[in-house]
Parts: sequence; structure tokens; C-alpha cells
Amino acid sequence: MHRKSIVIVTPALADANNGNWQTARRWARMLSAAYRVRLAAAWSEGDEDLMIALHARRSAASILAWRERRGAAPLVVVLTGTDLYRDIDTDERAQRSLQLADALVVLNAHGAERLPPVLRERTHVILQSCSARRPVPKPAQHLRALMVGHLRDEKDPGTYLRAVQRLSARTDLFFDHIGGALDPTQDEQATRLAARHPRYRWLGPLPHVQARRRIQAAHVLVHASRMEGGAHVVIEALRSGTPVIASRIDGNLGLLGDDWPATFEVGDDAALATLIERARDEPAMLADLQRRAVERAPLFSPEAERAALMRVVRSLMDARTERRDRT
Repeated sequence: MHRKSIVIVTPALADANNGNWQTARRWARMLSAAYRVRLAAAWSEGDEDLMIALHARRSAASILAWRERRGAAPLVVVLTGTDLYRDIDTDERAQRSLQLADALVVLNAHGAERLPPVLRERTHVILQSCSARRPVPKPAQHLRALMVGHLRDEKDPGTYLRAVQRLSARTDLFFDHIGGALDPTQDEQATRLAARHPRYRWLGPLPHVQARRRIQAAHVLVHASRMEGGAHVVIEALRSGTPVIASRIDGNLGLLGDDWPATFEVGDDAALATLIERARDEPAMLADLQRRAVERAPLFSPEAERAALMRVVRSLMDARTERRDRT
């Protein structure tokens, strides 16, 4: 039986090893049982039945080419954090991509709120997933905080570094930091802090398997981002039973829930430092966060993500078939 085909366009392929690539690769696996799937950094020609394009701005040329050359063939545009919380406000290419799409996908429960009402009816929420890991016992003698994210402005590593400095007198607090240096200034700040502070370690860009182990072993994951579409490291923490302390942005609350108690305003290193201290000094707080993480974890199972993805794709494929049958 002939299987319909899908092309997934992601501006960053395997060599980038970023969130877009991880999402594209995971979705290709999920869809491959029912469809022929091809991954591409860009699209200019082909006879695929449906396109999924990650990033409204960076994939804008592929999105336009698809609509011009494939006519009414279904088009799904997945909105990243920089799309939702920056580019669609000012970038004409990103705005055009929204209009050309048959379906829009956001990766957190609040994402659709950033879109004009006329676009929300064709917007779908797909929560990303990862495998589950059993919570592991943590040392009682100290607390280890972990931040995972490249050193770039969107991830706001500076807030984490300033919070570490505020807590330098606490010998029972340890701080790990995973991520590559994409900003020279922040690279210098992290290097200086690691030289001065014996309990802060900048570990650089670790392989994904190692990063997951450290998320599993940490007492808390700190996620200080200024903008996020749906951070995979937050999901990995929840699926490991690791409590999360996060900036109060839609991309985080759309994963953690509006009532998540351990949040701070973007850039507020004093509030972050206070939350880390409380996680150490108030055992009931840490236990409550871990309980909440375990309760939310099923929302991010591979089965839930695959079901949501298949609903979007099948509805568009079926609608396309019905239109053809009518004509």
C-alpha cells in the first residue's frame, strides 16, 4: 500500500543538536510507522503530501516555496519561543508564515494566547516528551542546583550566575551549569565565576545522555530563560522527578502550570537565590515540588505527544483527501 509522505523542515540539523533538531528527529520517528518521512534543513522542491516546518521565521523561505509549488497541500508551522515571543510581532516573514499555514502548533499550553484570535482556531498544542526516569535519592548533606542551557541571551545565564554569587557563603549549596559558550561576554563571566567559586562548575556542552543523568541527580533544575516555546530540559526534569525553579514566563508556566510555586520574575537573581535557599532550608518545599513534578510528568509521555501529533497530521491529510474526492 502506498504510504503518504511528509517532509519535516528544521533550520538546524544534527550538527546543531538543539531543541529544533531534537523535536524534528523525535517527530520523524513517531510518524514513520504511518508515513514516509524526510528531514531537511530547507525545502525547494519535492512531491511530499504534507510539510511540517519548525520555526516561522527561519523556515519562511521553505514555507513560501511549499505554498507556491504545492498549492493546497497541507502545511503545518511549529512556532518556537523566538517566533512566539519576538519574531511574529515585527518580522514580516514570520507573519507571512502564520497566514500561509493550514495548522499552527505551539509547544506550551499558553502559546496560542500570543496569536491573533483569528489564528487560534487552527492552533494546536503539542507538549513535547521524553522517556521517564525514576527519581533517585539525593544527598542530604547539601543541595545541588543545575542549569542547562547554552550561554546566550534568551537563556539568561547571567541571572543564574548572579544568584550563585549571592549564595557564595553557603557551603552546603553546589551549582552546576551545562551549556556551550555562544556569547563571549557570558563565557567570560562563567569562567571567572568558576575560578573564584569552588562550588560552581561550568561543565560546558555535554552529550545529551550525560546531561540527562545530571538532571536526574540534581536536587533542583533552574531554568532562567527570558523566552521559551517549551523547554525540553524542563520536561526532562519533570520526567525525572526533579523539582524545577523557573522564570515566570508563559513558556515555563505553560509546562509547569500556573500554580507552580517556585517561580521568579525574569532577571531577578535575588528572588532566584531566595528560592534556592528555601529549597535547601525548607524540606517541605522541596518535597512539594517533587510531588508536583511527578504529578505533571504523564503530560509529557511519548504516547501523549505522538497521539497529539498524529491527530494534527491525520486531520489535515483527511481534509485534503475529502477535498480531492469532492472535485
